[in-house]
Amino acid sequence: MRKVLLYCVIVVFYLTMAVSANADITVTPMTNVDDLINSIMGSGITYSNVTYTGADGASGTFTGGNSAGIGIDTGIVLTSGLASNVDNSNSSDGITGSNGEPGDSDLDTLIPGYATHDATALEFDFESLGGNLYFNYVFGSDEYNEYTNTSYNDVFGFIVDGTNIALIPGTTIPVSINNVNGGRPLGTNASYPEYYNNNDLDDGGPFFSFEYDGFTDVFTAQITGLTAGTHHIKLAIADAGDYALDSGVFIQGGSFSDEQTPIVPVPVPGAVLIGLIGLSIAGIKLRKYETD
Repeated sequence: MRKVLLYCVIVVFYLTMAVSANADITVTPMTNVDDLINSIMGSGITYSNVTYTGADGASGTFTGGNSAGIGIDTGIVLTSGLASNVDNSNSSDGITGSNGEPGDSDLDTLIPGYATHDATALEFDFESLGGNLYFNYVFGSDEYNEYTNTSYNDVFGFIVDGTNIALIPGTTIPVSINNVNGGRPLGTNASYPEYYNNNDLDDGGPFFSFEYDGFTDVFTAQITGLTAGTHHIKLAIADAGDYALDSGVFIQGGSFSDEQTPIVPVPVPGAVLIGLIGLSIAGIKLRKYETD
C-alpha cells in the first residue's frame, strides 16, 4: 500500500510540474542592435561592422523558451512582423504585424518563384578562432498549417559569404513553410514532418505557450573549415507571397560559437503527461504483481 501511495505522490508531483512548466515566453523588443548580437555571441567568435535592416519592432530578445516548449530557453528572435506578437500564448490563428518593409533579394533566391516582403536582416562581419561556426535555432510561423503548400511560403536564411547554412538536417534544402511541415490538411502531403511541431488552433492546439501555429525542432546551422580572416553573415527572414501572417526565427543565446552548443531535448507537454501516466500504471501493476 505504501508503494502505491509513493507512486501516486510521484506522479502527481511531476504532473503538476509538467503543467506549471508550460508557461509563456517573454519577449523584449529590440532597443539597439548590439543587444541582439551580444545575446547570441559565444566563444571563439569576434564581430564587427553590424548593420540592421527592417522595423525595430520586428526583433527582440526572449526568455522562457524552454518552459514554452520551443527548446531554446533564451536568445533573440527575428520576425517578418512584430516580435511582441510572440510574447503570449497562442490566441490567434493568423497573427500579423505588417511593417511595410521591402523584401530581401538573397531570400528570393532561396524560394524561386516567390517574392519576399517585410524582410528583417541582421548582418555583420566575424572571425572564427577555430575556423568553424555553429549556432542553434528554431523557425516558427502563423502560416502553419492552413497555408502549407500554397503560394505563401515564408522563408529565412543564414547566409555566410553568399552561402545559406539554414538547411534541413542532412540536406541542402532551405528551411521554409513548404519545406518543413505537417502537411495540409495535417498529416497529408507533409514535408519532413519528423522535424515539425504542431501548435495550430484548428488542428487540436494550442499545445505550446507561444503564438506561432507551428515550428521546427531545434536545428544547428554550421559551416566548417573557414579560412583565416574576416567573413560576412546575414541573418534574414521575410514574408513570401504577401505581407500577412508572421514568421520568426529564434536563435539560441550564446550558441554563436566556433564550437557546437549541445541541443538539450525538451519534452512536449503531451509526451510528458503520457509518459507519467504510463509510469503510474506500471507502478500500480508492479504492486499488484508483488501482492499476487
